Amino acid sequence: MDVRVGDVVTMKKPHPCGEKRWLILRVGADFKLRCLGCGREVMNPRSKVEKNIKSIERPESGEFKSTDPV
Repeated sequence: MDVRVGDVVTMKKPHPCGEKRWLILRVGADFKLRCLGCGREVMNPRSKVEKNIKSIERPESGEFKSTDPV
């Protein structure tokens, strides 16, 4: 499954705060996610997250620009 940093994923089950949407902060063997309802950050195994993803929303190109001077 192609999940990238900055994607917003909708999960099948809601977080206890009631929100189903999460922002992807880190991708690897584990995913780091931030709840878009309460702001809680969690790390879960890749297999568990991929199994529970309902949909993926990609940011528009250019939305996440680097602020590092070149």
